[in-house]
Order: sequence, then structure tokens, then C-alpha cells
Amino acid sequence: MIYKSIKYVSVPLGVSCEDLTPTNKEVFSVEGSTATLSYRYSKAADGNDYFFWYRQYPGKSPEFLISHSGTGVKLSDPVPGITFKVSEDKTLMTLQMSSAAVTDSAVYYCAVRPTVTGNTKTLYKNRLSKDTRILHNIH
Repeated sequence: MIYKSIKYVSVPLGVSCEDLTPTNKEVFSVEGSTATLSYRYSKAADGNDYFFWYRQYPGKSPEFLISHSGTGVKLSDPVPGITFKVSEDKTLMTLQMSSAAVTDSAVYYCAVRPTVTGNTKTLYKNRLSKDTRILHNIH
């Protein structure tokens, strides 16, 4: 059996962002089955909200998994075995990992940013600082 423990890590002080909150503190999955990670968004997402999913293994740089709009439009090709779903009311963002394995133990990030106009250099430079972090331990 695979055990996932979800722990909150704070968003850096001074950064304004919409709230993303994990729906479960613990997720259990049998190795080889689909593992589902869900976040509740504090408002109904729209086409101007973009979600970015990452995972980070200990001592490694974050690995980009997939990005999508708040309306469910895929913005990038996902890492194999990774899919996403946006609920009908646009408040629940779900990441699914097919064939979950112990090697999926990592810190998972779900970041959201709204579309902006004008100078976006700072936005892209600081994109990872506007996230909600969640730790998934698979034992």
C-alpha cells in the first residue's frame, strides 16, 4: 500500500496569491493504481487563470509536470502518466498519477497565476514563489 501524507508549507510572506487548499490531508493508494491529488481554488477559475503543476525530489530542482487553464484547456504536454481535471464549477483542480509508485514520493507544487498585461518579466521571474506547496510521502 502507498501512503501519502500531505503537509502544508507556507506561501512566502509579502506574496499575494489566490488560495489553493488541498482537499485531503492524507491520501491512500495501492501501488500501481491511480493516485489523485486535489486542490480547492478560492474562487471559480476562468480562462485567465493558469495552473502549473510541479514535483520536486529531495535535493533536485522542481520538475514541471503539466499546465492548464482554469477552464480545463491543456497548455502543455504532460509528463507521461500525469493527467488533470477541472471540476464543472471550476473550483476543484485535480492531478492524477496513473500507476503510482514509491518513486512518486516528492514535494508537489500547484501554482496559479492570472493573466497580466504589460511587463511580465517579474511575473515569470517570481512564478514559483506564488504557490501552495504540499508534501506527498509514499511509503
